[in-house]
Amino acid sequence: MKYTCTVIAVADINAARNFYEDLFGLKIYQDYGINISFTCGLSLQQEFHWLVGLPKENILKKSNNIEICFEEEDFDGFLNKLKKYPDIEYLGEVFEHNWGQRVVRFYDLDGHIIEVGEDMKMVINRFLASGMTMEEVSVKMDASAEDLTKLLNS
Repeated sequence: MKYTCTVIAVADINAARNFYEDLFGLKIYQDYGINISFTCGLSLQQEFHWLVGLPKENILKKSNNIEICFEEEDFDGFLNKLKKYPDIEYLGEVFEHNWGQRVVRFYDLDGHIIEVGEDMKMVINRFLASGMTMEEVSVKMDASAEDLTKLLNS
């Protein structure tokens, strides 16, 4: 078996496409008009109710039961880019998880939760640059030094 993609419902395929291409830099893999797929495996579907065979009223906005996650090397630069979207509804402020990764959460145009976090390699390198040893980073991030080293080398 092979995983192929995640499909999310959108009200306006063109607006959603522009949002994901502009804000996240996603690239189109396939375009079927009311359904498009990006090279990363995310697909957008207008008329989702038709696709899955459900009544239109059963397709809920802001169901808050799924999150689309991205990691960004230039997290502060992304936060500045995000300011170009004044209508974005945030799910709180930027915060730092116990393991040191800074994240921001917000809704996309159709009410799907988006999480953008610092690239984990950047988090590890930030700790190492601050003078922490790999063993100290391992304790802070609650991950083995071996796994963190593998991540850095991947």
